[in-house]
Amino acid sequence: MPAEAHPQTRVAGDSPPAPLPADVAAEPEPPGRLSVTLVEEDGDWSGFGALNEAIQQAAAALARRVSVVSGSEASVVLGSDALVRRLNRTYRGKDAPTNVLSFPASPQERANDGALGDLAICAPVVAREARAQDKTLAAHWAHMVVHGVLHLAGYDHRHDREARRMERVEVEILRGFGYQNPYLRVVTSRA
Repeated sequence: MPAEAHPQTRVAGDSPPAPLPADVAAEPEPPGRLSVTLVEEDGDWSGFGALNEAIQQAAAALARRVSVVSGSEASVVLGSDALVRRLNRTYRGKDAPTNVLSFPASPQERANDGALGDLAICAPVVAREARAQDKTLAAHWAHMVVHGVLHLAGYDHRHDREARRMERVEVEILRGFGYQNPYLRVVTSRA
């Protein structure tokens, strides 16, 4: 996402890791590893807790399923209705908040830095959708991360054939966490 889109970010874990002692060899990074940085914008994220774990699990599973260069990075911006609405209006011409926006890195950024790109996820929209669809918040967050990172990896759903391909990958990854197919309508009895 362009720098001007999130000028006042608070990033957890911003400091570099402590160096290893000289006598301890660093373990090689596993192939296909995807690092996800959460950026908290416009809101109180103190209750985020377990959802952070859902996002990290989704990213790890996705990196195992989709070809991702070792050391790839993506940022997930947690945004308010106002922030995501502004981004949606600016970059897609739609004046409304949406669940997830994907901002793929340029080919040059991918080659130089291993950057896949950035996601902007609208926490209030995701929460409303989860309630309306009778899904757990963690399951819907995982779905939004998987969906968004697939866009960063080049998947799309503009045409029926590519939509079916993308949905198959999403369902397979989410099933690995024990989440059901997010595209099936959940029917619950409200007796």
